[in-house]
Amino acid sequence: MSDPSSCCFTTVRRFFLLPIALLLVVLGSAYRPIRALSAEMIQLREEIICQAQQYVGIRYRYAGVSPTTGFDCSGFTSFILKKFDVNVSCGSSTQSQQGVKVPLSEVMPGDLVFFGNRSRTRIQHVAMVVENTPSGIVCVHSTCTRGIVVENVSTSPYWRPRILFARDVLGRRTAE
Repeated sequence: MSDPSSCCFTTVRRFFLLPIALLLVVLGSAYRPIRALSAEMIQLREEIICQAQQYVGIRYRYAGVSPTTGFDCSGFTSFILKKFDVNVSCGSSTQSQQGVKVPLSEVMPGDLVFFGNRSRTRIQHVAMVVENTPSGIVCVHSTCTRGIVVENVSTSPYWRPRILFARDVLGRRTAE
């Protein structure tokens, strides 16, 4: 026959200690905090990123806004977002003023990350967030030399020092 006190301890452990342990694991993990989103918004963001990644390999073209001729960075982001009825400018400088600024630690798929010279804060590039992991911010973007690529900009020796800030241009759709 089992000891009744061990049964009680098992019940306490299951209903009290296990949730606390899980909470500590979550709080102690390296995952970055995220903004609360509806299921519909999460799905929209996933669809946008899925669509954007279908263009990997398309060549770069200055002022390009089409997959047939090529894209520049802001032409690519505006093209993808327009497919989902999100209208942003075709210029990275103007895009950098649209939506709501978000901390880099809280970027989510579909948010835009802006790059430039920190001393002058002039916008020189924009990329779309694919994912934000403990390893860094992974983006899809159109680069001058490689065309549309997916890469971790947080670990890139070229991109990391040029990261300025991020903006959520999809957030206004959460109320819809």
